[in-house]
Amino acid sequence: MPGNLTIEELREAADAGEIDTVIMAQTDMQGRLMGKRFHVRHFLDAGIEETHSCDYLLTVDMEMEPVPGYASASWETGYGDYTMKPDLSTLRRIPWLEGTALVLCDVLDHDTHEEVPVSPRAILKRQLARLEAMGYGAMIASELEFFMFRESFEEAHRQGYRDLNLISPYNEDYHIFQTTKEEDVMRAIRNGLYGAGVPVENTKGEAWAGQEEINFRYADALTTADDHVITKNGCKEIAWGKGRAVTFMAKWDYTAAGSSCHIHQSLRSKDGKKHVFHDKGGELGMSETMRNYLAGLLAHASDLTLFLAPHINSYKRFQAGTFAPTKAVWSNDNRTAGYRICGAGTEAVRVECRVGGADLNPYLAFAALIAAGISGIEQKLDLEAEFKGDAYAAKRARDIPKTLRDAARALGRSKILRAAFGDDVVDHYVHAAEWEQFEYDRRVTDWEIFRGFERA
Repeated sequence: MPGNLTIEELREAADAGEIDTVIMAQTDMQGRLMGKRFHVRHFLDAGIEETHSCDYLLTVDMEMEPVPGYASASWETGYGDYTMKPDLSTLRRIPWLEGTALVLCDVLDHDTHEEVPVSPRAILKRQLARLEAMGYGAMIASELEFFMFRESFEEAHRQGYRDLNLISPYNEDYHIFQTTKEEDVMRAIRNGLYGAGVPVENTKGEAWAGQEEINFRYADALTTADDHVITKNGCKEIAWGKGRAVTFMAKWDYTAAGSSCHIHQSLRSKDGKKHVFHDKGGELGMSETMRNYLAGLLAHASDLTLFLAPHINSYKRFQAGTFAPTKAVWSNDNRTAGYRICGAGTEAVRVECRVGGADLNPYLAFAALIAAGISGIEQKLDLEAEFKGDAYAAKRARDIPKTLRDAARALGRSKILRAAFGDDVVDHYVHAAEWEQFEYDRRVTDWEIFRGFERA
């Protein structure tokens, strides 16, 4: 892909005056890029080996507040350093930032130089190692949706995020004329990301006014997760540069559709040559391994929901008739189901998980799905019968947890994810959810004030 850099190419670009800055970034619990900007010469002299970050970065909430109660880092331990080790295979140009390259980093213990267990990228890498030991590799694509506004981020903030103007006045799903009006931003996003080594396939209008979708090429799970976090950050930076704001909130407004992150997944042989999910003689072209994998996703659907819907706001997206699912059932090419079979009868047969919102952390979401799928394969779980019809109307179908509190409780009790991730990791992310729930429970919302100010 264009935009990917070797160290030698970076040296040549530095010598030519084309690149003077290298961003070294890790990913926090929320999936945001955190790190430092290096002068390219110092990166080549020292940063190429490692740099350091405060270990509080994996214990903060959305407001960057150091949250008490974590085992991994705290005031009691003094909030020391982690080591950021650049993964040089991720080094790339960032075309929308002048003279800038970026490299993603793994987060290591400062003393042992072992990967920090609660680091999102490390969590995914451990599940991929389990798959590799079974002779498999995970292929994933994530579809990202977001809303775009006429205001800038600064204007939106000054307005208290109220009375914002969407970039379009009507539903623009697949709408070419309306999306033509947005091309100054969306074309810059496509070309910018492609130039940064993210293989964007297309963008389109989504199913509400001002809503966009971006899709990039199916790839191995770690590459897709890396591309995903770069894409979210890139969309924000490019929109900011054009004087626009975007949001990846799962449900930014009660009256609007939610923003999803649909996750397409399949397995291939370790060498990439065999489509493990495909059996031309199987139902819908599904192999027994695919059926076991999907059965694992369904059996542990509640356990893994927190990693697909990590915030209070995430659960407001799950509303009937909005294309966001409410039931964790599987069905062939049925957008009302939480788990949809795509490409039936072909080598491209795969599972699309429709539960996740655009606010998820891809490393954590992919890892949780893979861990559940591995469980299904190892236990040779039988796949339940396909759901047919309108899943929203189903009376006895398996519900998706309705609140963050419910999802955190399910994760905390999950034997399968504790075995896959370790107690320390599960406890860490349950604690993050409980903190968000605590923070929300004590806040007074606009809805309460408008409802009760005069009439209470």
